[in-house]
Amino acid sequence: MNNKQALYNEYTERMQKIADVNYSIAVLGWDKEVNLPTKGVRFRSRQLATLAGISHELFVDEKFGDLLQRLNDGNSLDKGQEKNVQLSLKDFNKTKKLSKEFVIKRSKLTSDAYHQWIKAKEANDFEIFKPALSSLIDLKREEADLIGYEDHPYDALMDEFETGAKTSELTVLFKDVREQLVAFVKELKEQPQVDNSFLHKFYGKDKQWDYGIDVLKNIGYDFEAGRQDISTHPFTTNFSPEDVRVTTRIDEQDFTNMVWSCIHEGGHALYEQGLPVDQYGLPLGTYTSLGIHESQSRLWENNVGRSKEFWKHNYPALQQAFPENLSNISLDKFYAAINRVEPNMIRTEADELHYHFHVLIRFELEKGLIEGSINIDNVKEMWNAKYKEYLGVDVPDDANGILQDIHWSHGSFGYFATYSLGSFYAAQFFHQAEQDIPGLRQEIEAGNNANLLKWLRTNIHQHGRHYTSQELCAKVTGEPLNFKYFMDYARKKFKGIY
Repeated sequence: MNNKQALYNEYTERMQKIADVNYSIAVLGWDKEVNLPTKGVRFRSRQLATLAGISHELFVDEKFGDLLQRLNDGNSLDKGQEKNVQLSLKDFNKTKKLSKEFVIKRSKLTSDAYHQWIKAKEANDFEIFKPALSSLIDLKREEADLIGYEDHPYDALMDEFETGAKTSELTVLFKDVREQLVAFVKELKEQPQVDNSFLHKFYGKDKQWDYGIDVLKNIGYDFEAGRQDISTHPFTTNFSPEDVRVTTRIDEQDFTNMVWSCIHEGGHALYEQGLPVDQYGLPLGTYTSLGIHESQSRLWENNVGRSKEFWKHNYPALQQAFPENLSNISLDKFYAAINRVEPNMIRTEADELHYHFHVLIRFELEKGLIEGSINIDNVKEMWNAKYKEYLGVDVPDDANGILQDIHWSHGSFGYFATYSLGSFYAAQFFHQAEQDIPGLRQEIEAGNNANLLKWLRTNIHQHGRHYTSQELCAKVTGEPLNFKYFMDYARKKFKGIY
């Protein structure tokens, strides 16, 4: 073994030790949102903060930085090893800008803010959450200043989730979305509305749960490497590619709430389960970006899960589970209902088209809060006004308005834009998959999703962070992200329904 290889082994051991700590944090975070008793909040926040501080210390240790620098000089490693070192060195130089004290403060503040958000949502009162949110905004501004940026402080925050993303570029993208999507939605509004009333009858919790488990199995989710639970806000978390967990929520008066949560989070989980196990703790064992992560959930949820082909296979079992609601509802009527286009106030329950207006609102508000053009005291009023302007709906209360999302309580500013990016990547990826897999739609109709999952494993999952989002998109489809694919998909699909 040469000296460089010995150093690389030392690097791997350190990175995997850090991963052990981070995944321990993730386990406590999962438990916090699934099982934690009310009185456990105070010390759970402390535990999470302590572990976050330990992880930070391990990563920004100067000796580790020296090790990374030595490994980065020369070319005695293979290409995968070189890439891991390059990415870790980049992360090191960025992370060391944040002190241990700042990281502990951030962890404690976000943990406490989460529980203030829960209380505020249950009480339907934004005022309860507002002090914690104000502190988080101050913290994220400080973080942006510490990390540094060239054009806009929001760039520094987005970079955590979507490497290289720029506020200016997303502003242009959302302008294109607004101009093209608004006109198309107006066309659809002129057509007779589809009936979806049968989706809002009583659907028993236990039967919904069982059906959701079957759907997860159908798309390829490995229950020997994961599990599903109930949480306030559905999410996916992982502790290794061999332990990836999802949560869902169930509304007995809205069947779609559960099924889309299962498929959406299942798509995220399939990505995590497909990452290379032998790269545990290393950059090449980590997802590309949240935009690409979201492309996987959106591809399964929308391009597959809301397709007629998917339900040709899965609808008979659903009818059998709920004959009193669906026995007299045809597949065509069900397909139209689950793709109904109608503005609403809840992002996670939005249709495919209006969804991007929900994201636009959050992008504009976050950008304003971080740059200081929007004040915390009027952010709720601006939220409500934008929902009226963009979606034409009146927000009735805080729980269904500004308190509906969990992300701000986690300190995840710069996150929301990745939701729209994910849908656009998904349309482009699925278009390419159809070119590469002859008869793909017929396979989905037969309940066979194995070849699509294999294609995603080969073209996306296995690469980890080797490529940026745009590099990966170009590698897979032959061109950078192109909004045209989403609009082509939307026009073909919804003109066939309306």
